[in-house]
Amino acid sequence: MSENKDPHVAQSGTSVESVKFVYDFTEGNKDLKDLLGGKGANLAEMTNLGLPVPPGFTITTEACKVYLDSGEEPAALRDEVSAHLDALEQRMGKKLGQADDPLLVSVRSGAKFSMPGMMDTVLNIGLSDKSVQGLAEQAGDDRFAWDSYRRLIQMFGKTVLGVDGELFEDALEAAKAAKKVMVDTELEAADLKKLVTKFKKIVKTECGRDFPQDPREQMDLAIKAVFDSWNGDRAKLYRRQERIPHDLGTAVNVCSMVFGNLGPDSGTGVAFTRDPASGHQGVYGDYLQNAQGEDVVAGIRNTVPLAELERIDKKSYDQLMQIMETLENHYKDLCDIEFTIERGRLWMLQTRVGKRTAGAAFRIATQLVDQGLIDEAEALTRVNGAQLAQLMFPRFDESAKVEQVGRGIAASPGAAVGKAVFDSYTAVKWSRSGEKVILIRRETNPDDLDGMIAAEGILTSRGGKTSHAAVVARGMGKTCVCGAEELEVDTKRRRMTVPGGHVVEEGDVVSIDGSSGKVYLGEVPVVPSPVVEYFEGRMHPGADDADELVEAVHRMMAFADRKRRLRVRANADNAEDALRARRFGAQGIGLCRTEHMFLGDRRELVERLILADTQEEREESLKALLPLQKKDFVELFEAMDGLPVTIRLLDPPLHEFLPDITELSVRVALAESRQEPHENELRLLQAVHRLHEQNPMLGLRGVRLGLVIPGLFTMQVRAIAEAAAERRNAKGDPRAEIMIPLVGTVQELEIVREEADKVIAEVEEATGTRLKLAIGTMIELPRAALTAGQIAEAAEFFSFGTNDLTQTVWGFSRDDVEASFFTAYLEKGIFGVSPFETIDKDGVGSLVESAAKAGRATRPDLKLGVCGEHGGDPESVHFFHEVGLDYVSCSPFRIPVARLEAGRAAVTAAGSDHR
Repeated sequence: MSENKDPHVAQSGTSVESVKFVYDFTEGNKDLKDLLGGKGANLAEMTNLGLPVPPGFTITTEACKVYLDSGEEPAALRDEVSAHLDALEQRMGKKLGQADDPLLVSVRSGAKFSMPGMMDTVLNIGLSDKSVQGLAEQAGDDRFAWDSYRRLIQMFGKTVLGVDGELFEDALEAAKAAKKVMVDTELEAADLKKLVTKFKKIVKTECGRDFPQDPREQMDLAIKAVFDSWNGDRAKLYRRQERIPHDLGTAVNVCSMVFGNLGPDSGTGVAFTRDPASGHQGVYGDYLQNAQGEDVVAGIRNTVPLAELERIDKKSYDQLMQIMETLENHYKDLCDIEFTIERGRLWMLQTRVGKRTAGAAFRIATQLVDQGLIDEAEALTRVNGAQLAQLMFPRFDESAKVEQVGRGIAASPGAAVGKAVFDSYTAVKWSRSGEKVILIRRETNPDDLDGMIAAEGILTSRGGKTSHAAVVARGMGKTCVCGAEELEVDTKRRRMTVPGGHVVEEGDVVSIDGSSGKVYLGEVPVVPSPVVEYFEGRMHPGADDADELVEAVHRMMAFADRKRRLRVRANADNAEDALRARRFGAQGIGLCRTEHMFLGDRRELVERLILADTQEEREESLKALLPLQKKDFVELFEAMDGLPVTIRLLDPPLHEFLPDITELSVRVALAESRQEPHENELRLLQAVHRLHEQNPMLGLRGVRLGLVIPGLFTMQVRAIAEAAAERRNAKGDPRAEIMIPLVGTVQELEIVREEADKVIAEVEEATGTRLKLAIGTMIELPRAALTAGQIAEAAEFFSFGTNDLTQTVWGFSRDDVEASFFTAYLEKGIFGVSPFETIDKDGVGSLVESAAKAGRATRPDLKLGVCGEHGGDPESVHFFHEVGLDYVSCSPFRIPVARLEAGRAAVTAAGSDHR
């Protein structure tokens, strides 16, 4: 039965009165998580399997949503709850809270997605001053009854009535101190009875009312409290962190109580069918005698390993092992189980597919394939790109002693340690001397590229996940922490001041964690990643623990490669990155940014080009740049021989190749005051002023440069063509594609293409080589997307530049907004995730989809790809598969993630089609 078509779920146009709001555990199943929440659905499933589950019923998420929307429970809910409570009482042969032999229940939350500890639970509902006596007589244990009552008042007071939990804890500690005992199990019945009196006084004082003695009032108030806890601060924060939708609501499970606090032959525990840390099979979990469930979670008493239960209660242990095997075979996955033993009788209180580490996820998926429980396609749904990324990057040894001094945005994963340096020159110099360095800047720019390459990691006090530092670092596989605003970076004095006033001088060792954004003083030991060594070809599947993980990753990647339709290319600007990308499985280059080739030693030639006053000067500069560009492309074609290489012609505004305006102004002023020659600096300053724009990213850049600076693009096209011809004549197989950036109208592309075709023909004639150079464009402006049908007339391929497309669609400056207001937008729920991190499907995504359709309507064989940062984002890869793109392109270190997600996308789509 499809979840969204369940006749009991409120559909559009269905009145609330006609909806069924309460289900007995015998009525549901594990596929009704939308309606019954994960806990309720799984309690129903275990009941259906004939496992020992205490009887009960579930109030649906639909009831919660009505309550959250209107502020009132559905009118029919009370009667439905009463009917199910009557049925439960008849089945149990006792009534809720009756004086002589009371039925007690728990009221527990249970959302569709597991949110452990985020919402509320109340146990022992139904106890009162009268029924506590009946419970004591029925159990033959006064201490147990008064212990259960004090637990109810404590949980109810804190959860339902909003009493400060510390007040109850303080009273409990005082009672233990008075008795001179260490744990609450050593308190006797008389002590607990006094504690109940104290707890009731706390409630009266703090709430202005007595603790409710009516058991139905207790239950109704607890149900409301669970509904309210959906919008508690901790629940909302957890949902934001885990990207769980805020409109799902929670179910409420009312379950007859079973007691683990009835003495040494009772207890409670948590079990896993496999080790959630490693994935290895065995007996994993914890058990606590004479306790209720919250005692295990709270950690107030030391548990024993689950294996100890075999000695304590072998009958229950053997039954539990059998049930665990049944559940794992039924769910075909690692199961997380909560259980209680009541005087030697085992009860199952919860099961769910268990959370696990990234390494365990890969191991378990392959183990289940080998056991025949799942196939390769299903195995791919059990792992994801985020887990693979965790396995790829080195990380700090968490057991080490550390001194954290700041935290920024986790921009590029990894763990990096080195001496603090504050400029690119020093980073390169020290690195060449064998020093490991961390480049620290307020923010980075293209001038810092050499230093970024030399550094182990990059730390900035400004910027976000798509700042220059972040994007370039990810492309290089460098660890990066951005936007650590609490750190005061002073590049002139070569120092950084951290909170508390401590000063980090140049040469002091710092450590940065690009997976968490944390910054530490001193050296934190690093644990290397065997998975990266595997992708680099330095480690092969083997027998020990590390190799076992590599074997699992290797097999999952093979599964993904067999299933995926999307090809995966790399964003790479040089032969070294291209070769690394190829080792990581890249099927070509989707974006080569030629602007990175104009930095370093070539900056002077670029400056001469910008300062050229005559056509002759301009041509001289271009002539000097041509062989250098050609050499770059020859190396690139050699590294990617036989695979496509998409080369983007010069894109950024020219001011990025000139010195900073402030720095230049100071140099000119100093030279003038000293009466020193400064003609070149003055010309540069004049050029900087001439090229100054209020918003340079929307100014003279991209195709506009090629149209207004004669010879610039034709020089680059000639270098590409000559390099391709040279490589072909050397028996190679170059497959170059020329990409024109920032096109907004087909006329721009037609003009540049006409010039490019002419240059290519000249090179073909001069070299006697037939070249097949595809010419296409980057779709990164809304107008280009909206007129894609026209642009496709002059383009053989589209590559969607989703970084700039997101920027122009939203009207955001991506280098500024993440650090300024994105946090507020995320907290207010305007964003579930940054649109620069995951594609905005409704806005940017709809433009990508419509442009793809329009382009192919004009040119059916139009090749479609994406080369923005979204090309390596797991969720975005699924979207690009859905809209029919041919490939994604991403930084080399994200290629395995994209490959895995492309396989998962194909499997998911096939499953949807099958359904």
